[in-house]
Amino acid sequence: MVLKENAGIPASVLWTLAIVAGISVANLYYNQPLLNMIKADFGTSEFQTNMVAMYAQIGYAVGLLFIIPLGDLYHRKRIIEVNFSLLVLSLLSIAVAPSFYLVLIASFVTGVCSVVPQIFIPIAAQFSTPERKGRNVGMVVSGLLTGILASRVISGLVGDLWGWRAMYYIAAAAMVICFFVVMRVLPDIAPTFKGSYGGLMKSIFSLIREYPQLRVYAGRAGLAFGSFLSLWACLAFKMSLPPFNAGSDVVGLLGLCGIAGALSASFVGRYVKTLGVKRFNYLGCALMLLAWLLLFFVPDAYWSIIAGIIIIDIGMQCIQISNQTSMFEVSQKAANRVNTIFMTTYFVGGSLGTFLSGLAWTWGLWPGVVCVGILLILGSLCLTCFTRH
Repeated sequence: MVLKENAGIPASVLWTLAIVAGISVANLYYNQPLLNMIKADFGTSEFQTNMVAMYAQIGYAVGLLFIIPLGDLYHRKRIIEVNFSLLVLSLLSIAVAPSFYLVLIASFVTGVCSVVPQIFIPIAAQFSTPERKGRNVGMVVSGLLTGILASRVISGLVGDLWGWRAMYYIAAAAMVICFFVVMRVLPDIAPTFKGSYGGLMKSIFSLIREYPQLRVYAGRAGLAFGSFLSLWACLAFKMSLPPFNAGSDVVGLLGLCGIAGALSASFVGRYVKTLGVKRFNYLGCALMLLAWLLLFFVPDAYWSIIAGIIIIDIGMQCIQISNQTSMFEVSQKAANRVNTIFMTTYFVGGSLGTFLSGLAWTWGLWPGVVCVGILLILGSLCLTCFTRH
């Protein structure tokens, strides 16, 4: 099978991209409901334990910056093959880790190698017909988001039943299956960049200089993602306190509340061109601010926690999908490099939110976390208000 640019992508390939994207990205988020269990196992503080999530996010940003551009230089199946192989090793290392520091190192490597979905998204954008581009990108992102949601639910339940290490054995097995599925279904895609790796990386900075809209799209999405992850980075700690006194299973099940965000991704992708990227950003920021205000004024009720998660997820997708789809319109020939700019900034923002919320929890518990979330989403809103893109 040979794919041609803008000529359409078979449903079988698109579904494979969406499903494997979800299973792959889940590796980043298994730790969130399990943080209290990891803390108890190694005797670390809450701030130290929060570094597990932060190291994974930083690793992901590093992988986005240095690995995803290779999709324009080398055959993508080879890149995917190497990443899946390393993922199996890093996930098994977390499962058997005798020390907390090995968990941190392996979490970083897991983050670096979990960038496979970000190779899939440019494929959906590059080879879809123009009228279905936004919809197909939204479909792959929906698969990715479903994986994020399912990861929290599954890891919470597995952790409650068999302990946190069992989750990483299961994750390693899932990566082996994904490896064989992708190798069988995904066609070989020829590189689009002629030159060296150094030239490829220099071209990324040339794109950033040449197209200021790339900076705007990526920056406001990154700040919004930092706000979004501020919630999830400390939710397990909050839910373990009165009046909830909840375990990892409850924190995992709360991930199901985000299904509304996953379902909204395709809708946003379908109407970005009609409504415009700025309108979706105003809507997304308004929803996320509403969610944080609700979590601030009603912090100790299940209904407000659930409502806050639903609203913040929908708001996040309004911002992410509209900006990411618009990024691909800037330069289709450099789809992987454009996605590198977007997603590296996106996860740097996520790492910033995770780090700041960890500090805020140490100093001010839940009100401190809410303040971090509000400040970051206000930063995203300012980029929309004071730029023309």
